[in-house]
Amino acid sequence: MAVRPYAEAEPALRNNVQPKAALGVFTGSDARGTSRLPEFERWLGREVTVGRTYIPGENWAAFLGPDFILKPWTKWRAEKPGRILAINVPMVAPNEGALDDTTVSVLLSAGANGAFDLTYRQLAARLVAQDAEDSIIVLGWEMNGTTYSSRCGPNPTAWKQYWRRIVAAMKSVPGQNFRFDFTANRGRDAIPWTECYPGDDVVDIIGLDSYDQPPSQSFQEYIDQPYGLRHHAQFAAAHGKPMSFPEWGLFRYGDRPTYVKQMLEWIEKNNVVYHSLSDYCPHGVWLCSDNPRSSDGYRKVLRQMLPPIPTPSPSLTGKPGPTSTPSPSLTGKPGPTSTPAGPSVPLPTGVLPTDLPTHLPTDLPTGLPTDLPTKLPTDLPTGLPTALPVTLPPTRQAAATSPEPTTTPAKSGAPRATPTASPTATPTTSPTGTSSASPRPATPSPTATPTSTATPTSRATPTSSPSASPSPSGTPATAAAALPLRDGQSPTPSPVAVEVQVSSGLVTWVITLCQSLLSLVAGPPVPADPAADLPIGDELPSPAINNPPLP
Repeated sequence: MAVRPYAEAEPALRNNVQPKAALGVFTGSDARGTSRLPEFERWLGREVTVGRTYIPGENWAAFLGPDFILKPWTKWRAEKPGRILAINVPMVAPNEGALDDTTVSVLLSAGANGAFDLTYRQLAARLVAQDAEDSIIVLGWEMNGTTYSSRCGPNPTAWKQYWRRIVAAMKSVPGQNFRFDFTANRGRDAIPWTECYPGDDVVDIIGLDSYDQPPSQSFQEYIDQPYGLRHHAQFAAAHGKPMSFPEWGLFRYGDRPTYVKQMLEWIEKNNVVYHSLSDYCPHGVWLCSDNPRSSDGYRKVLRQMLPPIPTPSPSLTGKPGPTSTPSPSLTGKPGPTSTPAGPSVPLPTGVLPTDLPTHLPTDLPTGLPTDLPTKLPTDLPTGLPTALPVTLPPTRQAAATSPEPTTTPAKSGAPRATPTASPTATPTTSPTGTSSASPRPATPSPTATPTSTATPTSRATPTSSPSASPSPSGTPATAAAALPLRDGQSPTPSPVAVEVQVSSGLVTWVITLCQSLLSLVAGPPVPADPAADLPIGDELPSPAINNPPLP
């Protein structure tokens, strides 16, 4: 029992079939990491849903999260629903500065007393502001070793209390939904990692970094070694926590495809929410060309375990169809679900009529009337009127001499054109974007509806002739104003006046003809439904929108 604690839980673990773990891969902490992920997905043929990055630990100011690291990853996180960030966050600066045990112990004690609470609150606020409020925080990783200053060995009591202070500080930020991943290095190392466990109330995931390295050699030894893979699985089960493998990969034994295969199989059969391969030499299989056999094995096994990248299905709207998303237990947010067409309003009981008809009447007319005219009248006018007025009304003269309207800037900053009746006017829309912490595709405003015809009003509407050309001064040419006539001189019609009157007469004639034809077959107009004008009450209840409980 000293070597294999919780051994009695092993049969239950073997019989417990868990959902597939979400796939992550580390290809770089900054924008190079996000830019490589699409290429990695094409190579693998599977989708990466967990982004992996590290907060620098060279000084305390870096703990706030520099933009060159946070912004590329929060943008990647926001580009597609279902994605999640796993961020390694150190506890002591400098995290890789080779600090001695005494200095580490002093810093851990200071942190346990709240000396660095403000730093972690500011980091949490930056993540929330950049839409990464549900990130997984891998805090003080590999604390049982000696590689990092954020280690537990010099003062385990202060380390555990400091962890609790950090979790409390970050959870105090409004809008956060972080989960904290307690991740040790596989094996005992400098101190048993179970002695650093800070408590179930401040840990959400229990992780393990597992590389192919001594003191063990075979994968079975990795399972059986003290504080190894079996101990990890049993400890997590005993505390009711899921598992993770934030870092794993090849190392001391070179290109070993059997290790890669067995590691993926172990992840598949245990309660692992996510795992992430460190894809750089000597650990990786894609960026590192030193491990070709392991590369082939990694791709082959994952293609058998995970579904292919979903292809958007065409729809009637031309928008991509729904895609698969990870389990809500990983994302911490509900995935996209089908939305009903409208709110479901409960009907009151006891007020509906009970004497509704159960069938339609049978004495409805079955045919059209037979006394309709069979041909159109023959005495309709066959030509346009030849006696056209030669002078414009005063209102049309004022409209003809008015300058062409110009665009007026709207409040949104996009130009909004005043509609005119010119046949050459081209309707345009003004797309507006939604401001958010992460860049998103601009969405056209639903109110920017293009129109091609002017709406008649009681005021004179400026019109322009299709043949009008700009004047040398740059002002659009207008129709000539009415000039005073000499004695005995006949008034000469303006080209604009003739054109307006001809168009008006033609339109009036066509409308009159259509109305005459419709009156022959349509009969008298149907009276409007008096109930259609009843006001709609505003006392209907609105649907309550409640998010499902977080896992």
